[in-house]
Amino acid sequence: MSRMLAQARVFADRAAAGAALAQELGRRGLAAPLLVLGLPRGGVAVAREVAAALQAPLDVLIVRKIALPHNPELAIGAAASGGIVLWEEPIDPGAGALFGELRQTALAEIERRERRYRAGKPPLDLRGKTAILVDDGLATGATMLAAVRAARHAGAARIVAAAPVGSREAAARVRREADLLVVLETPAMLFAVGQWYERFEQVEDAEVCRLLGIDASAPAGE
Repeated sequence: MSRMLAQARVFADRAAAGAALAQELGRRGLAAPLLVLGLPRGGVAVAREVAAALQAPLDVLIVRKIALPHNPELAIGAAASGGIVLWEEPIDPGAGALFGELRQTALAEIERRERRYRAGKPPLDLRGKTAILVDDGLATGATMLAAVRAARHAGAARIVAAAPVGSREAAARVRREADLLVVLETPAMLFAVGQWYERFEQVEDAEVCRLLGIDASAPAGE
């Protein structure tokens, strides 16, 4: 393990990270009623552990990073359920011309995931509740910011943004908009969220459905 990684906790997997995050959230005395919303796909595995520990309902708040095709790790924006779109100041001068097309692609994917992950069920009602938004990590903070704005738009009384690990820059950005930010580790350098997990497998749609208790074999929307 490099010196950089040794300076902060590395989680065994998303379930272990969720258990650790749940312990910290449990100490915060969050006001009921609580709802835990995982950000698909990886955030749902973390959120399931949080929801179980806090004995709160689990749902998803669907977000999608908007990135340039030739640089998928660099977010130039994000979109979330409810038509929320976040635009980042582009580093690449060609990003602006592409953003409209990329935005539509992201919104179409959000609609597809809404059908797949809900199987015809409506989303949980956030009005008057404390919404705990959970992701497996915050790199730029763009997707979490979009989720915070979507939860605010949906009427959540209080919004808690939570992740096991996040960059210091992302944490600062999200803290300005969420009512509370809980991040267990904020390393000085974060190149990729997966660095902070021993196991960081790709989470597929079928696994998200399993975690949510949805029959993945059922046709989407039924």
